[in-house]
Amino acid sequence: MIITTTPNIEGKQIVEYKQVVFGEVIAGANFIRDFFAAITDVIGGRSSVYERRISRARQDALKELEEKAITLGANAVVGVEINYATVSNKSMFMVIASGTAVVVR
Repeated sequence: MIITTTPNIEGKQIVEYKQVVFGEVIAGANFIRDFFAAITDVIGGRSSVYERRISRARQDALKELEEKAITLGANAVVGVEINYATVSNKSMFMVIASGTAVVVR
């Protein structure tokens, strides 16, 4: 499956547009992670715990997007965007991947 942020795929022709598809992941953070992330924020540096969690959530959102496109009979997703937001007083975060499921040849 080709997944791209571009509106088309070089060397391929879009022969059918299916529909917009989404992959949505809401992930919680726990107290221990929050505590150590806060320490990292105070002393400087990167919070590798949160980076790994966000990376995993992004991968899961893209996987869900791909599965939905396959269900529709698509073999590619174009125009992919990934958005992030905090939810519930910043104790949770949301990753949403969206794009257009298409058939290319």
